[in-house]
Amino acid sequence: MALQALQSSGVAFRKILSHFPEELSLAFAYGSGVYRQVGPSSDQKNAMLDFVFTVDDPVTWHSKNLKKNWNHYSFLKVLGPKIITTIQNNYGAGVYYNPLIMCDGRLIKYGVISTNSLIEDLLNWNNLYVAGRLQKPVKIIAMNENVALRSALDKNLKSAVTTAFLMLPESFSEEDLFIEIAGLSYSGDFRMVVGEDKTKVLNIVKPNIAHFRELYGNILQENPQVVYKIQHGRLEQQINHIMDPPGKNRDVEETLLQVAHDPDCGEVVRLGLSAIVRPSSMKQSTKGIFTAGVKKTVVYSSLKLHKMWKGWLRKTS
Repeated sequence: MALQALQSSGVAFRKILSHFPEELSLAFAYGSGVYRQVGPSSDQKNAMLDFVFTVDDPVTWHSKNLKKNWNHYSFLKVLGPKIITTIQNNYGAGVYYNPLIMCDGRLIKYGVISTNSLIEDLLNWNNLYVAGRLQKPVKIIAMNENVALRSALDKNLKSAVTTAFLMLPESFSEEDLFIEIAGLSYSGDFRMVVGEDKTKVLNIVKPNIAHFRELYGNILQENPQVVYKIQHGRLEQQINHIMDPPGKNRDVEETLLQVAHDPDCGEVVRLGLSAIVRPSSMKQSTKGIFTAGVKKTVVYSSLKLHKMWKGWLRKTS
């Protein structure tokens, strides 16, 4: 299973996890503090560690976390766990972030999302927010035996591959594929205009080809849509050879064939992704002003802008 490639037993991550309530269906770390990136995010030792905690019962989890980590929350903490959960579930991308937290000597940011919301995003790409992060290599620190969640994680990876195929030519390299996959959740994200380095996707993929290959290798080898030439790092699409047994999934097959042969297919897919990502990223960032508080928002935004400025200076020097 491709999911196995995500798992990690990092002691440092587990130590950080011990500072939080244990009732987690999934916990993972991601970003430049976990996997090396090139460009302005290359300082891995000092980079902020990003986490996402998935919980079955957000009200109970926030209630316990408020008792353990009261100072992590903004002024919204005085409203209690029920209001915090309402804000988490009903605004933005369904995630509640607490940024700029010192934990075991490292600066961290953690987001909380309900298990149901994550499964919905993984299967249907409602927001392509946390689902998008899970299309790139992450370090899974904890995961329970939720069969529906595990299945949805795997389905999200397969959907990412299928979508990327629609934006690629008949023959392409592994790197081409992984760049398309890594860029799915950034399509239309306004932060790519203000706050993020414009070469972010390349910076993520180039030093982590092996991790992407580990994550997607089995899916690509088992996919009848492509011939995966592993030794050469290249793939060739074989769309005309996709045939289900008579009467099974004929509508899906015919739609795929029609879309794949549309000369404007790639652009149509990108527009569709932008329509999902743009509103969710804007709403989530707006929500972040309240969940982080004004002071932390200013500091966090300054760090992002500084990183973007460093990236611009690298390109012009």
